Amino acid sequence: MTTLREARLNGDETIETPFGAIRLEHGFPTGDSSALLFDRFDTERAAQAYLWALPLVGFATWRDRAAETFGAKEFGDFVVHETLREKRGIVTANLTTPYVINFTSLADGPVLIDYPAGPTAGGVLDFWQRPVVDLGQTGPDRGEGGGYVVLGPGHDAAPFEDSGRHVVRSETMNILIAFRVLTQDPALMAGAKAGLKLSRAGAAPTPVRFIEGTDRAWSATPARGLRYWANLAAILHEEPVRDVDKAFMAMLAPLGIVKGEPFEPDARRRRILEEGATLGELHARNLQVNPRYTRPHWPGTSWYKSFDFELGQETDTLLQLDERATWFYEAVTSTKGMVHPTPGAGQVFMTTKRDGDGRLLRADRTYRLRVPGDVPVAQFWSLTLYSEDTRRPYDNGGTEIRSVSLDSRDERLRRNADGSVDLYVGPTAPPGAEDNWMRTVPEDGWFVYFRLYAPTEPFFDGTWSLPDFRAL
Repeated sequence: MTTLREARLNGDETIETPFGAIRLEHGFPTGDSSALLFDRFDTERAAQAYLWALPLVGFATWRDRAAETFGAKEFGDFVVHETLREKRGIVTANLTTPYVINFTSLADGPVLIDYPAGPTAGGVLDFWQRPVVDLGQTGPDRGEGGGYVVLGPGHDAAPFEDSGRHVVRSETMNILIAFRVLTQDPALMAGAKAGLKLSRAGAAPTPVRFIEGTDRAWSATPARGLRYWANLAAILHEEPVRDVDKAFMAMLAPLGIVKGEPFEPDARRRRILEEGATLGELHARNLQVNPRYTRPHWPGTSWYKSFDFELGQETDTLLQLDERATWFYEAVTSTKGMVHPTPGAGQVFMTTKRDGDGRLLRADRTYRLRVPGDVPVAQFWSLTLYSEDTRRPYDNGGTEIRSVSLDSRDERLRRNADGSVDLYVGPTAPPGAEDNWMRTVPEDGWFVYFRLYAPTEPFFDGTWSLPDFRAL
């Protein structure tokens, strides 16, 4: 009997491994050992494919659940998410501004967008959740409004060269079109909705239907187990295979996921896929807490900047699998303004999973976060609470958005004499701090995003930082 490290891989040999004993006869794996190796092989591949597929499955799940919940099934349907229940369905939704969301296919030709002027943040994303183009303040229209043409794979750009529109291309057939109005002024929201138009190339604009006031509970969190793979198989049928993804398609083929073929796994494949999905999710959670590809943004703290990958999710030498898996496990979407904000424009997302003593945050303890009075933002900041189980806005029984999201525009916040604000997260609030508190419930682990809207220079030059949570 030998170990993997000491194995000769020659002649007759029994090798003890973490997953069982492998028997070689004249160097060849025996029948039982062959089956054991294939099980290990395929489980490892499934776990890695789970991480690879997170952005694609995340968008496909969101699209399909929105169609079921809100009836958003036609070209030109935009769902307006405004209430807590509407937003709580979206993975790590921003709760401070309404969302206006559309999913569209380019299979029937290019899409033309007439985008309204105003203080908005938005974008068009492909189904790998990569920015096709930003819309609004961080886009080429710079908040002044403009026309766009979105081409799909294989579409000819020549007919639009002199159109006066911004011409962009998606590498996937499915796209998301979304924006947020960065103000609480209802007149600006009404103006943005009135100015938005959508049309197919060569056709008149389709009347935009805004689906709002639904206020239903729902979930866009990707499924676990076999349903994750069924959803992946379905969306792969709709999309071209990029060169960068062919190795993963090869890994999926022995598991019964092949483009153009039905997904009908046998009992063994079902077992392997279910175990691989769980192992993949465990890997994602480990990367969340211990992102070994980066360091805390502020030395001496446990705060990380959520985006640690490029817009295209790859560099000249590698696909940024771990970096994007961390983000797309716990969140959705990416835009230029989110990945590469600049002073006075875009948004910064900061997150933490530990307190000031380096201990993991717990739902059965109360913590204080002291937000300095000089947060470097041209607009506002917010702290939003999320569930580790669902990665959606935390469900603590509250019905108001402020039960799980507090921001600098909130007049109910109690402020300290020096302008700082003490925010509390935990099962109980300190006496007199109820307006600055977000409640946690037993066993539902939590994390936060601290968002800076239009961050200013002190964030970028490192002269400003946020302290860690402190356990009370």
